[in-house]
Amino acid sequence: MLFQDKTKSPRERAEDLLSRLSLREKVGQVNQRLYGFASYTREGEEIALAPELTVEVERYGGLGVLYGLYRADPWSKKDFSNGLYGRYMKKAYNQVQRYVMEHSRFGIPVLMSTECPHGHQALDGYLLPVNLGVGAAWNPALTQEAYGVCGKQLKELGVHYSLMSMLDVLRDPRWGRSEECYGEDPCLGSQLAKAAVTGCQEAGVPVVAKHFCAQGETTGGVNASAARIGERELREIHLPAMKACCDAGVKGVMAAYNEIDGVFCHGNPWLLKKVLREEMGFTGAVMADGCAIDRLDSLTGSSAASGAMALEAGVDIGLWDQAFSHLEEAVEQGLVSEKELDRAVLLVLEQKFALGLFEHPYLDEEEPENFNDPAVYPQSLELARQGAVLLKNEGLLPLRAAGKKIALIGPNADNLYNQLGDYTPQQPEGAGVTLREGLQELLGEQIPYALGCPVCGVDASGIPEAVELAKASDLVILALGGSSSRFAGATFDTNGAAVLDGPVQMDCGEGIDCSTLRLPGCQEELVRAVAATGKPVVAVVIAGRPYAIPELAEKAQAVVYSFYPGPWGGLALAEVLLGKVNPSGRLPASLPRSAGQLPCYYNPKASYQATRYCDEQPGALYPFGYGLSYTRFEAEGVSFPAPMSKADLAAGKKAQVRFTLKNTGSCDGYAVVQLYIHDVAASTVRRVKELKAFQKVWLPAGTAKEYLLELGAEELSLWDTAMQFTLEPGDFTLFLEEGGTEMARATFTVTP
Repeated sequence: MLFQDKTKSPRERAEDLLSRLSLREKVGQVNQRLYGFASYTREGEEIALAPELTVEVERYGGLGVLYGLYRADPWSKKDFSNGLYGRYMKKAYNQVQRYVMEHSRFGIPVLMSTECPHGHQALDGYLLPVNLGVGAAWNPALTQEAYGVCGKQLKELGVHYSLMSMLDVLRDPRWGRSEECYGEDPCLGSQLAKAAVTGCQEAGVPVVAKHFCAQGETTGGVNASAARIGERELREIHLPAMKACCDAGVKGVMAAYNEIDGVFCHGNPWLLKKVLREEMGFTGAVMADGCAIDRLDSLTGSSAASGAMALEAGVDIGLWDQAFSHLEEAVEQGLVSEKELDRAVLLVLEQKFALGLFEHPYLDEEEPENFNDPAVYPQSLELARQGAVLLKNEGLLPLRAAGKKIALIGPNADNLYNQLGDYTPQQPEGAGVTLREGLQELLGEQIPYALGCPVCGVDASGIPEAVELAKASDLVILALGGSSSRFAGATFDTNGAAVLDGPVQMDCGEGIDCSTLRLPGCQEELVRAVAATGKPVVAVVIAGRPYAIPELAEKAQAVVYSFYPGPWGGLALAEVLLGKVNPSGRLPASLPRSAGQLPCYYNPKASYQATRYCDEQPGALYPFGYGLSYTRFEAEGVSFPAPMSKADLAAGKKAQVRFTLKNTGSCDGYAVVQLYIHDVAASTVRRVKELKAFQKVWLPAGTAKEYLLELGAEELSLWDTAMQFTLEPGDFTLFLEEGGTEMARATFTVTP
């Protein structure tokens, strides 16, 4: 049979195999209905396959994709006592693969998909800071390297689809999934998304980029809510990251829960076929989000019709839904053509051939490599270092701790899970480093500590103890913020999102949206009480979203902001506080003064004055791109481009901004140079500022180096009144900035 001929291309082999499958077998190849973590049981050394798996495989004569075999968290109810780690992972993989192939007429293997939103959501998984933390580092090269480590681990464990958050753009920080965004800007997000895809796929693991599209727009910050925007906003803000992933050759994409202007993403052929495939050239598989196709029942009235709608719209693989299990019925009833089903099945089969699964379906069962040694794989720790943002410093940092009594106070000082974010597996004893542990390790002494109050809730009973500790100290480090930890008690929806049906110590994460952006619980009361002692305060905010912290910014003498910095984040923050690391994080999203200012992103349309109210100061408390350093940077000899013709730019020539950057301080450090534009006169309303290029550069103290940032036709073009992406002649204001400070500006002209 041709499909067994290894000399043929994956597409040829897939087409031959497709022609031999029955309708039911085809439906089985696009199904991903099972929870992989419920497909086995482990008792000691013994692993047994569960009926959920065996019945499904026998029903369809095989299995297309299995989700989350290795997933371990409170929702999956898998931990080190009953879950998979070490050789158990490979053993379980082989048992599943063997059973699937032996119960397929043609020996078709199964694809394994797994969550990797900020590292592998599995026991002993290599974890990174959450995406907002990666965004704060502004370092695509380091991001690519870090996701290369993730890909290396996934490859060893036989993962065939890495489900990675990278497409959502943060436009409302009340959204609980803010942490999954690289930030509020499409340029920054696109570069980091492309880096993450490249890193993981170069390690040999195909990426499913999620979520497509505009989920970060939200209505009122509510999860999975409507994106009430038009096509221009969609194209300017939310589509560029997907285009960057397509340019990187991404193999998969996950549709988003939300609807856009009344059309669900899972039932939107314009989005999934015209834009994604025809315009962007995407050739991989479109995967549904968990149970999302079943939500189409509100439109169709039946599972079969919902499955048909999603398939017709361009969804190729389901996820936990009932709808795709009714596709056989949908075809027989004429709701969708078998040809449309064949299109999706072909993509799945081709992927299996391309990965060499038919020839090499099994893993060796040797102990997998340990990736959680920062001396060997320092990328996660380095991202945490580079992602820490210094917002305020009245000369208190870096700390001169010698001879000083330091008090450490706050709910995020000594809780590892509070710095890991959502989609996090159980951590083994002794894993990671909290802020308290990091400070004690670097200082070589115990630091007096008081909780003060929990992250959430109204329990203020610990504040008096914290105040007494502060009074007895010379200086207070106040560790505040939020938590997405599901390990402090939570219940879950069918798609794994947290459900708020009781008190939990979470204020962020999937399903945890907020109406306010104040510090949660009693933390503001704790801030007032500690500040009232008169002792100097260094505030460290560990969070999954931008908070509105005007009172904290006023009362503390120094403020460091860290978006869930991962397992080694406590060490990174201690290094920053003590001056062993010069902070180089820059905000990937604006910090507003209050939730009433929203939307508060830096790039509103220039048709109105944003964030101006009679009862509030205008502008963000700390804007996008802002961040301080322990040193100072200056730009000298800035050379802006002379006028260029539209024809030259369209032919590929670049407008160049050249400058010499000098570190004028006494400390080595990173600068993050940012180039923004404002289109002065255009056929459609432009934004007040748009980031178009940036570079993170290392400069030793007292040194200077010449750098170059470029603008091409793509960076200068717009979506015109006919919704065509075009370069219009006219003037542009160019802004060269670093850390929120404007270094230079000039007018650049594109001539006809």
